[in-house]
Amino acid sequence: MNEEVSQKTVRFAINTGKVSGRILLNCLKAYLRHRKNKKFTAGKGKQTVKQLIKQGQGASSMEVSGESIRTFKRIANKYGVDFAIVKDKTADPPRFTCFFKAKDMDAITAVVKEYSAKVVKLQGKPSLLKELKKIKDEIAKAPRKVKEKFKEYVR
Repeated sequence: MNEEVSQKTVRFAINTGKVSGRILLNCLKAYLRHRKNKKFTAGKGKQTVKQLIKQGQGASSMEVSGESIRTFKRIANKYGVDFAIVKDKTADPPRFTCFFKAKDMDAITAVVKEYSAKVVKLQGKPSLLKELKKIKDEIAKAPRKVKEKFKEYVR
């Protein structure tokens, strides 16, 4: 959460004796020009597939599960890999394909290796929500006396 907040923070440094509306307006226009130019340059991180292909290098792809997209984004940004995530809406549940490229193949190898290790580690952990749902279903199937005793116990 802190990463998202820090990425959305903007700092302006204006050297002026007096801040007027005109100076602030010019500063905001300069910032917007900067952001517009930044979108069209080959920056690191999340991009559209079109921007990724325009870079001229070959792109690799892999399928990413819906629960672990956030993990992939963090790891790819850590290694400075350009990537684009595309959702296949025809499949149920939806599938995500991630296209990525980097100037250094070692970076791509490191991203895939670390991502695979994290996904395997997460799959080994039991889901707390699934366990709670399982217990809830067991209570719902239990006879009425047990439900009443449980309610008394909880109070």
